[in-house]
Amino acid sequence: MNAMSNPAATFEPYRRRLLGLAYRMLGSMADAEDAVQETYVRWHRADRDNVSDTRAFLTTITTRICLDMLTSARARREEYVGPWLPEPVLDTAALAPDSRTELAEDLSIALLLTLDRLSPLERAAFLLHDVFDFSFSEVASALERSDAACRQLATRARAHVRATRPGGVTAPASRSGEIDAKHTQLMSAFVAATGSGDLDALTQLLATDVRVVTDGGGKVASALNEIDGADRVARFLVEVTRKRPGAWWRDDFTVRFATINGLPGVIVDSPEGPVQTAAFEIDGGVIRALYAVRNPDKLRHLRFAQDPR
Repeated sequence: MNAMSNPAATFEPYRRRLLGLAYRMLGSMADAEDAVQETYVRWHRADRDNVSDTRAFLTTITTRICLDMLTSARARREEYVGPWLPEPVLDTAALAPDSRTELAEDLSIALLLTLDRLSPLERAAFLLHDVFDFSFSEVASALERSDAACRQLATRARAHVRATRPGGVTAPASRSGEIDAKHTQLMSAFVAATGSGDLDALTQLLATDVRVVTDGGGKVASALNEIDGADRVARFLVEVTRKRPGAWWRDDFTVRFATINGLPGVIVDSPEGPVQTAAFEIDGGVIRALYAVRNPDKLRHLRFAQDPR
């Protein structure tokens, strides 16, 4: 029997790669899974015997589906309440491409936010070439543009990424998902100082130019604007905890450490499941940025997820 007669068997070796591409394109695991499922449906219907390069064919289909989805996603984003953050993921290794490029294993929130500010075509060209190691001729075929146009798209995107990607902060975690002991100690001190309302102790843990971004999506309480500066951030966190103790814990809440998008972080669990994630950018022993996701729609996929360690 021709191997191509079994669509599932020929598709599965590429599923992880396609999911990693779709997540980077869309910033949403739920949407990424939908895109990959639609790719499989099209693969099932395709004349597979005439496909000479399965990898290129499936990647092209996923890219085009994501480009279509980005149009509606951007329209929804205009109505989004407060800052938008990507859905947090724990197992970044499961979304890594089969390449050794500089950004192959970087799923940091800072990078995803930078990608989100690119045009859809810039985002696609950059990801396909710089992350998934496609040649520009393959990128051109996928995007139905000329090689020269795709080079320009990728060059512009690369310049934006280099200009905004933070330097010196916590490197993406290894495939093992290990969190450095010093980072665990710092996060423990942060949680304790926040919970006790110790403003001075909390301020000492923060970089002077620290920033906090919280995503509640209008579904739960969160800051509607980014908060910058150690004094403002410390006062905000202490005030929020005093007014809303459930922001970090209640008697029935638990706090666990995890790698979140390759960064050290914490997950706050209620008996019903996660209610918040917080990912930390750490630089020189202090917290440079904190990304907190509280939108329950973005936490559903973590309900049964475990830290990959």
